[in-house]
Amino acid sequence: MIRSDWSDWLVRDVEDADPGGVAIWYLGCNGFVLKGTGGTTVFVDPYLGLGDPPRTVRMIPVPFEPADVDEADAVLATHEHTDHVHGPSQAPILANTGGTFYAPGDSLAVAREDEAWTDQWAVTDDQLTEVAEGDTFEIGEFTVHVEAANDPDATQPVSYVFEHDAGTFFHGGDTKPCDEFERIGTEYDIDLAALAFGTVGRIPDKETREPTRTRWYNDENQIIECAAALECDRLLPSHWDMWKGLTADPTALQHHANSFDYPRRLEVVEIGDRVSLENTF
Repeated sequence: MIRSDWSDWLVRDVEDADPGGVAIWYLGCNGFVLKGTGGTTVFVDPYLGLGDPPRTVRMIPVPFEPADVDEADAVLATHEHTDHVHGPSQAPILANTGGTFYAPGDSLAVAREDEAWTDQWAVTDDQLTEVAEGDTFEIGEFTVHVEAANDPDATQPVSYVFEHDAGTFFHGGDTKPCDEFERIGTEYDIDLAALAFGTVGRIPDKETREPTRTRWYNDENQIIECAAALECDRLLPSHWDMWKGLTADPTALQHHANSFDYPRRLEVVEIGDRVSLENTF
């Protein structure tokens, strides 16, 4: 069972919020909660696990316990890695709320086969819905578009574009620069983009446990390349806080972004922080 360092104040904060547009909370790692004016609540890549010490060591608090979540219309996963699809983090949310899990096929295989969510938790198979690049679906007041992502370490990565009357949010998962981003930036008016950022570090190999030079996330130049192609007004760096050896300083990105038209603003947040979409640009 997952235990939180913060008790339940964050999930109560989400439940009690009455946003004028879209409120977005950063959960650390690459996790987010979106809540719209009508109360639609969507979790994206929530991960509350501790990693696999000493290979992957969590560097931030566990912000809530999934069993405390009473309101969620959906949980979305961008790809099949453990810190994006994780039964102990996500299945209790689905069991408590009856929400739908949207994910690519390989991510669903983790839920159905590797972790047996329907056997281990009170999750039904009809709560698990496969999505693929090019799909569009509705979750309450959000229109969600499944778009391309470039994550060489994943087998079936996607990104998500959330459209709402208040603005548009892009979640790239662990994507690096992608040929499709210029098209996506032209097709959607992206107000806020969350993109994974981190350093290159030496992480023990999964099998040999020998320290190995590892690049899982965008470096300073790659993340600005992504943001510029997407033409996003605001860039929110994510994932930089999570793993020992791969943490980074997102404030340094200001120097890399200064000479580009996009992003227009750097949105630096910490775990538990809230930002908004309110058509301010």
